[in-house]
Amino acid sequence: MKRKGLIAGIAGVALIALLLTKCFSKKADEYTFDTVKVEKGTITNTVTATGTLEAITTVQVGTQVSGIIEHVYADFNDYVKQGQVLAKLDETALRAQLEQSQASVDQAQAQLTYQEATFKRLKALFEKNLIAQADYDQALFNYENSKASLSNARSALDRAKVNLAYATIYSPIDGVVLNRAIEEGQTVAASFNTPEMFTIANDLTQMEVQTSVDEADIGQVKEGQRVEFTVDAYPELKFEGSVSQVRFKPVTTNNVVTYTVILNAPNPDKKLMPGMTASATIFIDEKENTLILSGKALRFTPSAEYLKSLFAGKMSGMPAGGSVATGGQPGLAPAGSLPSMPEGMKMVWVKDEKLTVRPVPVTTGIENGSAVEILTGLKEGDNVIISMTSSTKKAASRQNDGPPMPF
Repeated sequence: MKRKGLIAGIAGVALIALLLTKCFSKKADEYTFDTVKVEKGTITNTVTATGTLEAITTVQVGTQVSGIIEHVYADFNDYVKQGQVLAKLDETALRAQLEQSQASVDQAQAQLTYQEATFKRLKALFEKNLIAQADYDQALFNYENSKASLSNARSALDRAKVNLAYATIYSPIDGVVLNRAIEEGQTVAASFNTPEMFTIANDLTQMEVQTSVDEADIGQVKEGQRVEFTVDAYPELKFEGSVSQVRFKPVTTNNVVTYTVILNAPNPDKKLMPGMTASATIFIDEKENTLILSGKALRFTPSAEYLKSLFAGKMSGMPAGGSVATGGQPGLAPAGSLPSMPEGMKMVWVKDEKLTVRPVPVTTGIENGSAVEILTGLKEGDNVIISMTSSTKKAASRQNDGPPMPF
């Protein structure tokens, strides 16, 4: 009996030991934190836009008279001076018109001389009551009509001279020929619209980009802001410029409202050409040598379980109704875990040298979605938490990722 009792006692002790081992072998959750450092650098907030490069001043050169192109003196890419002859029309018909107008003037002048002499003679007779009133009035009418005819003939002569001058096409500005739309022997007609013959750009060393900016961003764009842009021809190069004009007129395409923003584009090397498509970045805000933190840090809040273990026993003296903004992420700390933040401040979580995790209120400046400027609350080199993982979740993940079951 004693032996049986001893065996039973040993078995009982072994069972109790086994139960105690199981009870105390379960460890509390361990947490792994991913952190980023607060660094000094440059932070920017930008607006992107696309547009087309154009010369600042572009002139369409045409003709005001119809005719046949006799000579063309300028070609594509030629540099021309103001007043330089670009082309010439056949003057045969225009000179004939000029001669005809001159003959009409001579005829009108002769007619006026005759009618003036007749009027003076009949006037003298009328004053002596030797002719009727009707004869005098007719002589006066013929004289005045001859003066008007001479004036009309002279106007036609002046117009014929101007038309003859229009047969020679001059450059109105200094610049480079972007387009030549005529050939020698071609007939041009100037009946209603002035036909385009040449397109001349004033200065290709100073160009502009006409961009379209979405209505959601246009309120941030101001004249003088710095701009960087690229073109497909030189994808490795970044060209610089500035905002020169924000136009008020909206442009609506497929119910999408945009506004035209003009960007200065210095082109001293003349690599940029009219018509190129430019992808521009407009710098709305920009600050150098300032503290920068990843935007993920502002969106992170520890889980409710972690906050419960971290602040257990420390929240009893907290005023009723205290809360903290959690960023609205699922699984994060609920309201009532931490006191509310002062207006204008945000909270981040810092892991210090002692591996202690603590909340730190900060004030921020420029934000661009991926990064944020830190004004107060942190210093360069601080480790700020952006995510966390518990040992329980890791174990569950490993279990879910285990080897596949055999078929």
